[in-house]
Amino acid sequence: MSTVQIKNYRWIVVALVFLATTINYLDRQIIGLLKPILETEFNWTETDYARIVMAFTAAYAIGLGLSGWLIDKTGTKLGYTITIVFWSVAGMLHAVARGAVGFGLARIGLGLGEAGNFPAAVKTVAEWFPKKERGLATGIFNSGTSVGVVLALVLVPWILSAYGWQEVFWITGGLGFVWLIFWLIFYDIPARQKRLTSEEFLLITNGQEKEENLADGHVSIQWFKLFTLPQTWAFITGKALIDPIFWFFLFWLPSYFSSTYNLDLKKISPELMIIYTATTVGSIGGGYFSSWLIKAGWPTLKARKTALFIFAILEVSIILAQFATNVWMVVALISLAVAVHQAWATNIFTMASDLFPKQAVSSVVGIGGMAGAVGGIFFPMLVGDLLDTYKAAGNLSAGYNILFTICGFTYLIVWTIIHFLTRKAKLVELNQLI
Repeated sequence: MSTVQIKNYRWIVVALVFLATTINYLDRQIIGLLKPILETEFNWTETDYARIVMAFTAAYAIGLGLSGWLIDKTGTKLGYTITIVFWSVAGMLHAVARGAVGFGLARIGLGLGEAGNFPAAVKTVAEWFPKKERGLATGIFNSGTSVGVVLALVLVPWILSAYGWQEVFWITGGLGFVWLIFWLIFYDIPARQKRLTSEEFLLITNGQEKEENLADGHVSIQWFKLFTLPQTWAFITGKALIDPIFWFFLFWLPSYFSSTYNLDLKKISPELMIIYTATTVGSIGGGYFSSWLIKAGWPTLKARKTALFIFAILEVSIILAQFATNVWMVVALISLAVAVHQAWATNIFTMASDLFPKQAVSSVVGIGGMAGAVGGIFFPMLVGDLLDTYKAAGNLSAGYNILFTICGFTYLIVWTIIHFLTRKAKLVELNQLI
């Protein structure tokens, strides 16, 4: 029996990656929403919580280095399967934790597993999309980070009110296994996908570098050679100094609104839903914008860097949050900030697939993500100490205002570094890495 061919199959593939990313961020966001409840039950301080976040980010850093190599070695289908099974099991094991140490161990498992999502996702886009569409495709799957958080805002209060915090982890952790069924049925690389039409196959391959189009995409690269290239260091910079900012928004915003504006996190929060929904707009819009510039005739790298510069300018607006006079002004400013961050993140990911052959993309994304996670280890230390200090002084909001100011100016600094590292950059050739 012949397999039915489907037009525009690549968008089904990106939908699968979007759903995996949604589940990934749903699972990691839960602890932030449960923080006030778990703080009361287990008597955590801000520093205790910061250490739990650090446990996740440290494991995430290690996992990114390992998973990037693993996925380039085994391919996206098997690599994604391994990583989602690992993080789903770890997510469910949070339910049996009975203190800060137990949650820290569960977060380590979650971090190791979840690290594989972005190396696999970016590699999938590199395999399935011509360069002119990669920005939009990356924006779509990267919007899963936002949708996952919004979904958490809906699911967590509902499960919490019906059952308890343990059931939140059991139920959400099981979603990864549901996704895995569809992944195993519908995914394969274009050269082996029988559901793909010949017209779409030509569209994909003609829009990629000739060197990228090896039959199975499996080539052993020399990992250490990546560190000799300025293109790698541009991506590392873009991740190392910016990822910790989004994790701050991810893990501390619920607590910020709870402490500053008395938000009840046992109920669905329209304020947080608006903020995290805005990140979806930023992710897709940021990818669409740079793709539009390329289709209009701009050189690929110039389009990405121009988009990043505009986003860096817009991000400065977050420093105005300290002058806001009501919660909705803060919601508007933070919504803009997180939307711009996701637009930035989409274009940074796409730059990796622009500058490197797809056989090395997962490794590069893993290295950059590892750098971002290392930054995410140290930034929570600053956040925890700063907030504990200002909480003790009775002025917790001042601590958040300092953090918002740091966040606002970092993007321009990072863009400047990326610009100088990529002034003469071109596509890395596969023979430079083998």
